[in-house]
Order: sequence, then structure tokens, then C-alpha cells
Amino acid sequence: MTTFNNEDYAQAVSEWARCCANYQTLEKLIPTNFVFELGLDQINWLKDINKNLDFCTEIGVYKGSMVLILCPLDDLGKRVPVTDYPYSVLAEMKGDLKLFEIQEYTVVKNAILSKELRKVDHDANMFLPIANTPLLDQDKALDAIELWRDQGMTWFYRECSEFKGERIFRKFLVPAEDLTPVKENLSGFVCSFGLRYSDIYQRMLVTLIFISQYGKDAENNGSAQTISNTYDWSQPCPPICNI
Repeated sequence: MTTFNNEDYAQAVSEWARCCANYQTLEKLIPTNFVFELGLDQINWLKDINKNLDFCTEIGVYKGSMVLILCPLDDLGKRVPVTDYPYSVLAEMKGDLKLFEIQEYTVVKNAILSKELRKVDHDANMFLPIANTPLLDQDKALDAIELWRDQGMTWFYRECSEFKGERIFRKFLVPAEDLTPVKENLSGFVCSFGLRYSDIYQRMLVTLIFISQYGKDAENNGSAQTISNTYDWSQPCPPICNI
């Protein structure tokens, strides 16, 4: 597990803040088809220390590469003091990335027989699937990732030219349930940037999309639920800086 000490962590975060105002630097730093990959050791470290419903990921720059830094939060939403900060380097994926979504439906059929054994009534009801974890609709996730790939640098250009990089994200608040696998054999997470429109802020915002990876494909277990390996939206800071 690759980690920063406190000094390296502070320098990486400071370097990203410095880069945000320079579009040419960002263009070289962030290929929009690159992702972050988190291993089980990093995930388990975060789950053991984090005490909040959310956790924080900070963005940094280290040795000329963008990095994603994991920061646990306490029950009050404050950063937990640690001596080591696990991080992942933005890089090209090692292979294809599979997103899956299984929607299972239950059909309940009822019939009534009279005492003469004649059918007097029957009906059938379909129960739609529900999600018991903060899942993200796969189609929406794909749209956000593809929009980032195609328009991400245009987004950065506008932020740099019109707002001097002040509105570019420095960190993300992520639901901790994103780290809870939907099934066994979890092998890690891929984190991709995405672009989505915010009705509240009336503009496009960058988000982090967490996609869990497994040793085996998901199986249908016959229950009425939605199973997906694509998780809920994260909140970028700025503009959402309640961290």
C-alpha cells in the first residue's frame, strides 16, 4: 500500500491547488480516459478508521501525476489525524472495466377456489426491484463517464479561463457505503471522474464514480432487488464544502 506521510500529503494537496489555475498544466496532468484504482488493503484501512457515514478523498499532485488521497472522518465529520495517507495515482486502466446491473422482479400469483373446487378469482402482481445500497443507475454512470472523457478538458478550460481555477474541485465527500461490496470476492475499486449537471448550482459538476471489481461475475439470487457495482454520486468541494 503506497502512503504519504504528513509532509508529503500537505505538499501534494498544495501542488494541486497551484495547478488548478493553469489549463496547460491540467491538460498534461489529466488524460480523461485515466482512472484511480484502489486495492483491498487501502479499502480495509479506510473502513477500519473511518467513523462517519461519509469519507473524504483529496486530490493532490505528486512527481508530476495526479493522486487520489484517502482521508477518514470522525463521527463529527472532521478529518481523523493519521500518520500515513494511502493514495492512488491516476493512470490508464490495466484492462477493460465491467459495469453490471442486475434487476430482479418477483411475480406473486394468487388464486381462489370455491368449495366446489371452481376457480372464482385470480390475480398476479409484479414487485419492482428496489436497491438496498446507494447504487447509481448504470446508464447515468456511463453517460457521466463518457461526458467526462469527451468534454472534461473543455470543462477545465472554461473554469481556468473564466474563473481562474477557483471553482475546480480540491476534494470529494463520498458515501462510506460505497465501500460495501454487493457480493463476495471483492478485488478492488476503480474510481472514474464523471460530469453531471447540478440543478441546484445550474452548472456541470465533476463527480467521482466508484465501481467495485470482483473475482467472479455477480449471480442472480432470486430476490426482488437491484444489484449493481456502480455507486452513488460523490460531492465535489468546491462547491459543496461541508467537510
